[in-house]
Order: sequence, then structure tokens, then C-alpha cells
Amino acid sequence: MGALDGVGGIAHSISIGASRWICYKFDFGPDRMEDESRMGNFYRVIRLALRYRWTFTATILSALAVGILWGANIGTVYPFVEVAIRGRTLQQWVDEKIAEARQNDVQYGRQAEQLKVMLATVPAVEASKLRKEIDHLQARRKVERTAEARYAWIKPWIDHYVPHQPFQTLTMFIGVLLVGTLLKTLFLMANTVSVSRLSNLGALGLRRRFFRRTLTMDVATFNNDGTSDLMSRFTHDTEAVAAGLDVLFGRLVREPLKMIVCLVGAAVVCWQLLVLSLILVPVGSFLTRQLARSLKRANRRAMEEMAQLYTTLEEAFRGIKVVKSFTMERRERRRFHYNAKKYYRKMMRIAFYDSLLHPLTEVMGIITISLALLAGAYLVLTGHTTLFGITMCSRPLEIEALTLFYGFLIGSADPMRKMSDIFTRIQRAAAASDRIYTMLDRQPTVRDPQHPRPLGRHARDLVFENVEFAYTPGRPVLRDINLRIGFGETIGVVGPSGCGKSTLTNLIPRFADPTAGSIRLDGVPLGEVRVRALRSQVGLVTQEPLLFDDTVMNNIRYGSPKATEEQVIAAARQAHAHWFIEHELKDGYATSLGPMGGQLSGGQRQRIALARAILRDPALLILDEATSQIDLESEQIIQKVLARFTGGRTTVIVTHRLGLLALANRIVVMQDGRIIDVGSHDDLLRRCEFYHRLYEIQFADMKESA
Repeated sequence: MGALDGVGGIAHSISIGASRWICYKFDFGPDRMEDESRMGNFYRVIRLALRYRWTFTATILSALAVGILWGANIGTVYPFVEVAIRGRTLQQWVDEKIAEARQNDVQYGRQAEQLKVMLATVPAVEASKLRKEIDHLQARRKVERTAEARYAWIKPWIDHYVPHQPFQTLTMFIGVLLVGTLLKTLFLMANTVSVSRLSNLGALGLRRRFFRRTLTMDVATFNNDGTSDLMSRFTHDTEAVAAGLDVLFGRLVREPLKMIVCLVGAAVVCWQLLVLSLILVPVGSFLTRQLARSLKRANRRAMEEMAQLYTTLEEAFRGIKVVKSFTMERRERRRFHYNAKKYYRKMMRIAFYDSLLHPLTEVMGIITISLALLAGAYLVLTGHTTLFGITMCSRPLEIEALTLFYGFLIGSADPMRKMSDIFTRIQRAAAASDRIYTMLDRQPTVRDPQHPRPLGRHARDLVFENVEFAYTPGRPVLRDINLRIGFGETIGVVGPSGCGKSTLTNLIPRFADPTAGSIRLDGVPLGEVRVRALRSQVGLVTQEPLLFDDTVMNNIRYGSPKATEEQVIAAARQAHAHWFIEHELKDGYATSLGPMGGQLSGGQRQRIALARAILRDPALLILDEATSQIDLESEQIIQKVLARFTGGRTTVIVTHRLGLLALANRIVVMQDGRIIDVGSHDDLLRRCEFYHRLYEIQFADMKESA
């Protein structure tokens, strides 16, 4: 296991270095966060994937095997040419090579000896030239001796393992080619699976982090950003990141390895010729990098348009009743067409940039092959070892070696062509990573204190002291709020729309924090306790109760996951929900309610939400317009439930319904973000003219109808 761990550690270290190079190569924008100031956001995604070291190790090893077998299969070109074209065995070939090297060694030796004899009879100027020629011949002799030693080393292997008949030799190498291709296919399958696992695990880790951070954000964040934009980043953008990881760990690892193996093979044949062939590659790399920058910008803009398209769809579908009642289908079609057309234009810009990559790669490939063809043909046809006075090879190139060189060069061109297809996905993934991490790096304004104070169950009072709040600086929603609510007291909050009633109640569970003043629960400032400890004592029922696409049982149990079935049923009985659950729903408590609880009526949804709050047994109960959208019968049922349930807990009721206000010990009257009076219903009718007007306008008609 120690050796295996070492392999995993080495692979992980290599991956870190490789991912840094990738981020630089593809020009991923620098992230300005303090802890990762020199890393692109896509590199941060890569690091998430690299935590799965064994999967990454399997990816690298399988890609390396594919690359080696790719080059090895091309290497069979040489023996094929020697056997099929020349009609001789490899034993004959190696014997000829050894004899040729010895003969050249003897020939160069004789020429050197002749020149040494001439040194004594020539002038000093010519002697210098002769010495250089002698040194050159000695170097040639060294090369021939090295070649002879190399051929002598492989001769026993060829004599022992390779057949002695040309056709049998050809058959053996074809068999080797088939086996190599089969192995390469198997390793390619393994590589594809491991790459898919790695990319999906990386995307899964990103989704989990993104969702966790999003859930910690303030409630106002969701109102400001909109759920459609978040959904776009969770779906479209994250899928783009997953696709980028797939090509990054797949083709961007596998194809370069195949290309490197081929280039190494070509370099073994003639590295000088290879350098000449690749002389224009830096120019192509520079142009590709510039194009990559444009692709990243274009992808980022396209994703922004996709988010806007999500917004258009969400508004149209959520407001379908309004759209149809006002016969605005045509307007919504035009709005959707306008946004879809903008997205189409952005995608066409991406397609244009992407289309430039293929010609660029093809032209660079043709130039490379052309240079190799011209230079190689010249060296073979003339027998020279130099080109423009530059030494290109130590021994004259043969047609067989040049054919193998071209095979390796063409073998490296195919991976290079495939790599050109990944730029769009990589740049799209980089742009998507920027958009996701823009959200993920944000910090909520409502946070746990560094040293939280303990908070027991609420038993004394809830105090607002000089509280002010503003969503936008300079535009306060609440001003100078001073209010003390004793434990067990029920407070009603009334006032016109927009006066700050809901904002006031949102400060209690710390959906937001006051911009000035303080709120204390039993003498402890809310900002000094853990958010979870505070909210565990709060029960909330809103105007539009949210139910999940789950069973009735789990919806009531939501917030109290350890509650037993008996406790859930008891809470449903208290909320007067048990009868309709058992008799009107097909599967009783096991009935799935559908998205947003759409299978229930408004009154039924409200009673399920109330049962959920009852099961939680909160010390603080907040009802925010909890009966504003239900019928009179349901309201009367809920009012009876609340009359019993509010005892022994502090309750804040935001409502304009007379029935619920009858439960309040005191009523808080708000206007323009201020508390203008507090008292009982009768006291307020006598002394508060504003409350009296509200009563006449909003309550009188309801009282008469009741």
C-alpha cells in the first residue's frame, strides 16, 4: 500500500503542476481572492476534482498507456517497410546494418589516415582545414561505432524472437499491431470511464459547495438576484464546467501524451528535422491563445444571456394566469424571441471564433508536414547530412527512416487536430467558473459571531431598541423602532402596505440585521448568538406557505426531522388537518403533494404549514399574513387552532384580518416605517385616528360580511 500511495501522491503532484500550466496556457482569468490570488476560477474547480487521487491516477495511467500504444502501433511502419518492400527478413536487415556501420567506420578511418599523411606536406593554412576534416571524420567514425553497437545489442533479440521468413515476420508484426490496437482500445475505454467519473465528481463537489454557500446567503440575496439567475448558474453553467473538466482530463491529457510519444519517436529518428518542422508552432500557439481570450469573453456573455432567458421563462410560467387574463401571450412571445435572439447572436460569435481554430490548426499542420517533406526528401535524395550549412542528422537518412519519421509526424498531427476542438469547451468552462465563483465567493451579511453567547429557551422578553433598517443605504425602511414584547404575549402588527410590517418580523429570525439599534432576546443581543440556535426557537407561517414535492408526513416533519409519526399526526390533529389528510388524500400521510404543494387548496396548504409550526413547538411564533389568501371557513378553523397554540409562547401576527387580531393582547400600528401607537383594539380605536381609519377601511366591511 505504501508504494501505491506513493504513486497516487506523485500523480497528484504532477496534476497540480499540469493544472497550473493549463490555466496559464488557456489564459484563465486571475481570481482576485486573497487565498488564491494567482489562480483562475477554473483552476479552483480542477482542484476539487483532483481530490479524487485514485481516479485521477487511473486517468493518467490509462492515458499514458493509450499514448504509448499509439506510438508503438505507428512504430510498426518501419519493420513493415523493411519486410514488405525490401522482401528481406529483419535478421538480414540487422546484419546489413552492422556490416554497413563497420564498413563506414573503416572507410572514414582510412580517409582520416590519408589526411594525416597529407598534413606534413601542406601549408599551415590548409593544415588547419585538414585538421577540421580529420575531426569531422573521427566524429563520423564515433557515430558509426555507436550505430554498430546499437544494432549489435538488438541482434540477439531479433535472432531469437523474430521469424526467419519475410511473410512470417510480416504476419507477426500484423498480429502485434492488432493486439496493440485491442489493448489501446481497452485502455481508451478505461480512460473514458475514469475521466467521466473525475469530471462528474468535480462538478458534484462544485454543486454541493455552491448550494451550501447559497443557502447561507441572506434572504434579500434571493430577492435581489432572482431564482432564475441562480438556476442558470446551477444548471447551464455547472454543466459547462463539467464538460470542461471532461475534455480537460480526457482529451487534453490523452491527446498530448499521444502527440508527445510520436514527437519523441520522430526525434529519435532525426531530432534536427523535427525542430525544423515545428519552427512555426510558437506562432500558432500565440494566435491560439489570443483566440482563447476572445472565446472566454464570448462564452461569459452568452451565459449572461442564458440567465436572462431563464428569467423570461420563469416570469412567463409563474405568471401564466396574469399573462392569459390580460391576453399578453403575444407580448411574452416577443419578449422571449428578443432574448432568445440575443443568445443566438452570442452563440454565433462563439461559433465564429471556434471556426477559426480548425483552419488555424489545419494550416499549421500542413506547413509542418510540408517543411518535413521538403527537408526530408532533400536529405534522402542527396545523401547529405546538412541543410543550409546546419547539421540535420549524424548519418545520411534512409527512405525507411524517413517513412517512419513521417508516420510519427502524422501520428502527432491527429492529436493536435483533436485538441483544437476542446478550446471552446475549456473557455466556456472557464467563463462558467467565473460566474459560479462570483456567487460562491460572496459572504453573507448575517453570520454567526466569532464567540457566540449561549441562548436558552425564550422565557422573558423580546426587545427592539432604537432599531433602524434599510435595504439601500440612505433609504430606511424602519425608523426608530422601540418595542418590548413579554414572553407569552401575542402582538398584532397592522399598517398599510409598504410600511415595514414584514421587514420588522424578518429581523426576529435574523433574515437581516438592523442597520442601527439592537434586538435582544431575554437580554441577549441577537447578533451575539448562533443563527441556528436562534432560529431553532422560531416558527414561521407565511402568506404563501411553501410545501415541498414530498409526502404530507415529510412536509409536516420538515424542521423537526426526529419527530415520530405519532407526533406528526398529533400536530396535524391540532392544526385540524388530520381529517382531510386521511379522507381526502389518496395515500393519506404518504401522499406526494407535487411541486409547491400544488395538489392542495390554499386552506389545506395553510393548515399543513401550521401543523409544521406546531410540531416544531417554537418559543417564538411569527404569522405573516398567514390567513390572507384563504376562505372564511379555513380562517375560522385556523383561528381556533391559534387561540390554543399561542398560549405559553410569544407570537407576532402581521395581518389585516379582524379575527386574528382578536387573539392579540396588544396591537402595534405602523406607518412609514415607524411605530405610531401600541395598545389594545379598543384603546387604539379611541385614541389613534390612523388606526381608526384603517379599521373603517379594512375591517368594517369584513366585520359586516362575517
